[in-house]
Amino acid sequence: MSQKPMISPAEVTESATPSAFTLYFTEDNIGIVTIDVADEKVNTLKAEFVQQINSLLQQAQQHPKLKGLVFISGKKDSFIAGADISMIARCEKASEAEALAKKGQGVMAHIAGLSVPVVAAIHGACLGGGLELALACHSRICSLDDKTQLGLPEVQLGLLPGSGGTQRLPRLIGAPKALDMMLTGRSIRAKQALRMGLVDDVVPQSILFQTAIERVRKGHTARRELSYIDRVAQGPLGKALLFYIVRKQTRAKSRGHYPATEKIIDVVQTGLSQGSSSGYEAEARAFGELVMTPQSAALRGIFFASTALKKDFGAQAEPREIHKVAVLGGGLMGGGIANVTATKANISVRIKDINEQGISHSFKYSWDLLQKKLRRGHLKKSELQRQMMLISGTTDYSGFSQVDLVIEAVFEDLELKQKMIHEVEENASPQTIFASNTSSLPIHKIAEGAARPEQVIGLHYFSPVDKMPLVEVIPHAQTSPQTIATTVSFARKQGKTAIVVGDSAGFYVNRILAPYMNEAARCLLEGESIEHIDNSLVNFGFPVGPLQLLDEVGIDVGTKIIPVLESAFGDRFAAPGGLEAVLEDGRKGRKNSRGFYLYPQKGQKSGKKTPDPTIYKLLAVTPKNKLSEQALADRCVALMLNEAVHCLDDGTVRSARDADIGAVFGIGFPPFLGGPMRYIDALGADVLVKRLQALQKLHGTRFAPCEGLVTRADNGQKLYS
Repeated sequence: MSQKPMISPAEVTESATPSAFTLYFTEDNIGIVTIDVADEKVNTLKAEFVQQINSLLQQAQQHPKLKGLVFISGKKDSFIAGADISMIARCEKASEAEALAKKGQGVMAHIAGLSVPVVAAIHGACLGGGLELALACHSRICSLDDKTQLGLPEVQLGLLPGSGGTQRLPRLIGAPKALDMMLTGRSIRAKQALRMGLVDDVVPQSILFQTAIERVRKGHTARRELSYIDRVAQGPLGKALLFYIVRKQTRAKSRGHYPATEKIIDVVQTGLSQGSSSGYEAEARAFGELVMTPQSAALRGIFFASTALKKDFGAQAEPREIHKVAVLGGGLMGGGIANVTATKANISVRIKDINEQGISHSFKYSWDLLQKKLRRGHLKKSELQRQMMLISGTTDYSGFSQVDLVIEAVFEDLELKQKMIHEVEENASPQTIFASNTSSLPIHKIAEGAARPEQVIGLHYFSPVDKMPLVEVIPHAQTSPQTIATTVSFARKQGKTAIVVGDSAGFYVNRILAPYMNEAARCLLEGESIEHIDNSLVNFGFPVGPLQLLDEVGIDVGTKIIPVLESAFGDRFAAPGGLEAVLEDGRKGRKNSRGFYLYPQKGQKSGKKTPDPTIYKLLAVTPKNKLSEQALADRCVALMLNEAVHCLDDGTVRSARDADIGAVFGIGFPPFLGGPMRYIDALGADVLVKRLQALQKLHGTRFAPCEGLVTRADNGQKLYS
């Protein structure tokens, strides 16, 4: 059933209507405000809507017998997905952004100040400015649908809610829960929203509109009281303790890189300590200041790049529809790929392995993830069963004749992968695409001897597949445009961010990661401690340090690509001598609980990873930290930045945009820096060249700045023109 109120003309009187907001009145004088932004898939709030909403509210107030208002969306699965970010990007001064926030606050105050009851009927995304509008209403009803999510994700853009959200949310649900929502940017589902008091009722979508109407008919209802704990938290002593703890925890996570988190805490504290008037003033001022920060500019750059990428299929061709998928290999990668195919893309997937054990392992992988969702209330049992039924297994090629796409996830062995292509071509249909999940082997080599090389492509996932958002799509010279477009489209259905990269050794992500990891290992061999190296890079902004990352990937797996890269690109990829002792000692990282760190053994109820001091004896080094954190981080990151420019100039990545998206989503390059290319532009190519040249004098030719970087430095060119 559509959310748009189905009221016949005989039952309503229609006012003059602005473009995005339509006002109707029912026979018993309830105003229905329908939000439907023209020519857009979802509703987003724009600056020009302030006047439209205010005009509409004035019209409603002139109705002589107005009983109340209901706000509802005319879109199928979206209430309001947030504000239009481009209007924020157009602000050139903090004062302009502050004025924008004040306009938003004003219109929300107009809604909240109406004497008649105002109800928000929410189905679909209710985020950012959409939730702020809902908070300004006197009541909120939402649908039980999985598409319904409520949240204030502004922190993810380096901002804070600027239309009253920082003030209304804490008073509605209590400061602890409100701060958690705003500082994490996480979304809340319907039942959770009801439990925390964010909404007043949850109902099936089919009766959402009628329930909202009935809510208005009941008139104003008593406001929900905060729990005892929330009331204590907003008392003098409770506030002092709450904000002390929240600040401490937030600083430990943000490490000072995200000013929005500090501003959110400040503004909420101001509102609770000095009153709403001061709180709103502080909110608008902080919003204006944050819009001008380089962190917000970088995060908004990632947002715009991700949005643009969704419209780019990597080739001028119409994607084919994928109905059935097969995965070769039931290991960790194969199980992960099968999982996101069934649970995200909602496509049936058949796993082929050489034995039943591999198939069982893949089934268990998905079962365990779905059980976790079930326990958290994010999934119904019937939906769990439906998704599991999409996954089947086989030890032969039965069923492959009906498959549109085969994803190979076997060992990194060229002959084995070529054998897989021949077997698939013998058992699948002539239209079946063969995608290889390889991390290093050139796709054109894998496609050698294929009967249909135009349907062979690389599809490189990152582990763990269910968590890592990026995939690299790698066509070779003979891959058809339709195969490229179809593969990109399919990856997006799996919930992935897909970038198309060139068919060269290591592709893009592993190629920029390898010199960074090598340099971290060299620092270790020079005597820098494990924790100092990792802390330096985490404090720089990476989610984990390079040595921990190598443990997570698997030392045996992570080091396999180095010889491939050295063979293709020369000495700048050579691994440091002496590191092979770690592999020879049987250290694989987290998977066997021994790497650069020691990990709790399976079955242990508690325990954290700790740096393994025996590593130093193994490498014949005495740990003594000589480099500062900044110097150590600059040394490792400089090589990554230099290699990223190499990749851009030799066509491994198509654009600075793709290079930044790949680094941020693939290896966790600090989002607040916007990616390697935006960071180079902010730093200045000339500054980076001088840094690399200084390091080259100290450490050798691997730090030689690439030609493209030197040219840009000489000409004052930016990577984003």
